[in-house]
Amino acid sequence: ESNRMEKKEENSLTKSILEFVPLITFFLAYYYYPNSNNLIGEDLSVEKIIFATKVFVPILLITSILSYLILRTISKMSIITALLVIFFGGLTIWLRDPTFIKMKPTIIYLSFAIVLIIGLIRGRSLLQSLMGSTLALEERGWIVLTKRIIIFFISLAFLNELVWRYFGQDQWVNFKTFGMPILSLLFFAFQYRLFQKYLVDKEN
Repeated sequence: ESNRMEKKEENSLTKSILEFVPLITFFLAYYYYPNSNNLIGEDLSVEKIIFATKVFVPILLITSILSYLILRTISKMSIITALLVIFFGGLTIWLRDPTFIKMKPTIIYLSFAIVLIIGLIRGRSLLQSLMGSTLALEERGWIVLTKRIIIFFISLAFLNELVWRYFGQDQWVNFKTFGMPILSLLFFAFQYRLFQKYLVDKEN
């Protein structure tokens, strides 16, 4: 039993590291853009984010493949997110317009929120199938968690729009790299009582 718990903790840590690597890579590529042409102003801003996107997309694909090879599982949510990143990243690079990569989190969060709302309207939680085998909750627990995550996703979408439209590109990169993960971590930390109440295997 102890070995099983240790294995689950190792898998969780590995998954978290692999998910965070692309974000840190994006951040470093953006701030350490090799400005060999001595660009300034808007031209520099556009080139920095296009360069960071070119680095981010392949790194995300590599870490997603590694995650599957190491953990032998990958959630539907991760697959959908990766596909959307490729799509919006490709548009950013092709059209040389940073707007697409900046709007990507908004589209992803709103899309997931809409899907979850449709599931609730039909009387069931689609969150369980999206998250894979990450959690084992009772049916009521999934419904409550789904409602909370819908509100959280819509809030993140609103914050993303607010930051990239009104606080500048550098601030948005910082928010995307550190703000969103920290907010997500805090959100799930505050769900402790819910997990405690509705976990199927309460002892573990």
